[in-house]
Amino acid sequence: MSEIKVASRYAKSLIDLSVENNALESSYNDMVLFEKVVDETPELEAILKNPIVPLDKKTGILTGIFADKVSKLTITFFKIVISKGRSAILFATAKQFVQQYNLIKGIVTAEVTTATALSPAAEEQIVAIVKRELGANQVIVKQKINEKLIGGFILKVGDKQFDASIASGLSKLKKEFAL
Repeated sequence: MSEIKVASRYAKSLIDLSVENNALESSYNDMVLFEKVVDETPELEAILKNPIVPLDKKTGILTGIFADKVSKLTITFFKIVISKGRSAILFATAKQFVQQYNLIKGIVTAEVTTATALSPAAEEQIVAIVKRELGANQVIVKQKINEKLIGGFILKVGDKQFDASIASGLSKLKKEFAL
């Protein structure tokens, strides 16, 4: 079974357990923190994925790092996943948890690539459009700057992309004239 499928199932289990224990928000914050720490510390991910490192050592490392930062439920979840020999998918599980949580809460991430930084007014317009078109409760805007766009923007939401960049328009014109 693929890593994402397994991670998705573990994430779903943690969501169900969190809802059952009235701790969904707490678990979400824990998974965001875990994802951030692992993202910033590649060595931690390497340890979790390394089959040579004993399971009790992996449990000790995670407990040492996160014991006072995350809930008891999350620590127990880490221990269970590690004891099943699935520590390699903990990072992917955290990512899947955040995705599933966002889906439940109606939170959408919009990735906007522009040539220069977005003004607050432009960001508000994008948020309003995405909310209206997708029926989202909340929109998180992640902005990327790419000077090669010249002007305009590229908006990605999930698997959809809207390209309103000048560079894209010029590229299309160039292809039309080449024919």
